[in-house]
Amino acid sequence: MLTRHAAARLHTALADRPVVLLHGVRQSGKTTLVRAVAEESGARYITLDDLTMLAAARNDAAGFLAGSAQPLVVDEVQRAPELLLAIKAAVDRRRTPGRFLLTGSANVLLVPRVAESLAGRMEIVSLWPFSQGEIEGAVEGFIDAAFGDAPPVLVQSSSSARLTDRVLRGGYPEAVPIKSAERRRAWFDAYVTTILQRDVRDLARIEGLTELPRLLALLASRPMAQLNYADLSRGTGLPQSTLKRYFALLEMVFLVRLLPPWHANVGKRLVKTPKVVLTDTGLAAHLMGIDDTRLARDRTLLGGLLESFVAMELVKQSGWSADPPALYHFRAHEGDEVDLVLERRSGALVGIEVKSAATVSAADFKGLRALAGIVGQRFHRGIVLYTGSEIVPFGARLFALPVEALWSWSGKRSGGRKARL
Repeated sequence: MLTRHAAARLHTALADRPVVLLHGVRQSGKTTLVRAVAEESGARYITLDDLTMLAAARNDAAGFLAGSAQPLVVDEVQRAPELLLAIKAAVDRRRTPGRFLLTGSANVLLVPRVAESLAGRMEIVSLWPFSQGEIEGAVEGFIDAAFGDAPPVLVQSSSSARLTDRVLRGGYPEAVPIKSAERRRAWFDAYVTTILQRDVRDLARIEGLTELPRLLALLASRPMAQLNYADLSRGTGLPQSTLKRYFALLEMVFLVRLLPPWHANVGKRLVKTPKVVLTDTGLAAHLMGIDDTRLARDRTLLGGLLESFVAMELVKQSGWSADPPALYHFRAHEGDEVDLVLERRSGALVGIEVKSAATVSAADFKGLRALAGIVGQRFHRGIVLYTGSEIVPFGARLFALPVEALWSWSGKRSGGRKARL
């Protein structure tokens, strides 16, 4: 089993919190991880994918908990939100660390009353599909290195996988080792059907969601585009009110996430519209009908996918960074923009541009220089990630780095085995 970097934080949380929720998109590896924890700790494992268990939990949540040995692991808890209120009551009676470990393939904090009921009682750990470092058996240190003062130094990657291969396969644990493009398409087809036909319907408790796959495909075809409901309405023929409800469901099951705009009260006119990120580029490429052959014919298709790939690698790495930053994008009305802005609590910023080309020029740093001019001393470093192989300085605190720096700059071996690819 590959080492999951979130495991260390999960164990730390269980040591001092009564309830820990491991949540993330379906098939990200949550069940594998919590079953290993249950086996190590002697906890009882229950999955609400078992229809008998699900019926019992929904029928009498308090009685269900009272009749279960503890500590208790409950997999797919979003299928019975009633259970969360019963857990609150149980914790209020006896607050013992590590009492409940829950998993959710939907963001239960968006379920009415749940966020308030478990406030202060529950710690949340996110588990996304594999990061590139997890696949390679290394703990990535890109974020901490980018906010450090040492010049960039890359460690040789242990894998010969091409960048386009990494983007197209994504990170789902079951999809990563599949070599056949045909078999991978079949896996993604089944995955989309499962998550839309079951998980989303469980949350919506309605049947009329036939247009949801079309919305997901449209979002995939516009990687890293700004969220514009009027534009999406024209593309789907659906009213904006319906689109907002559908988008909320896709966000709730972690298929998409919003990248908010960075802005500050600096007297500048900045765009304040979020961008939409599909959370796995393998799935996005599948929905777009893009494979290696099509990418070879039209390299322009790589741009948005590569930006999404970088964004999600940074989201994943934030889960084990020493000081996790918030992630934004930046765009001024004058046209200057930066694909990704990382901001730590201290106010320090790192700007990142993503370029799907093997060469870089000074013009590629225009947005980064504009951001540096706005924030002054808070600007720690500006980086252009590109598909070339060299580290190239472009002035004070400005560097062009290969995209593989994301998993090879200051990476430490994790002790886990490397994926067989």
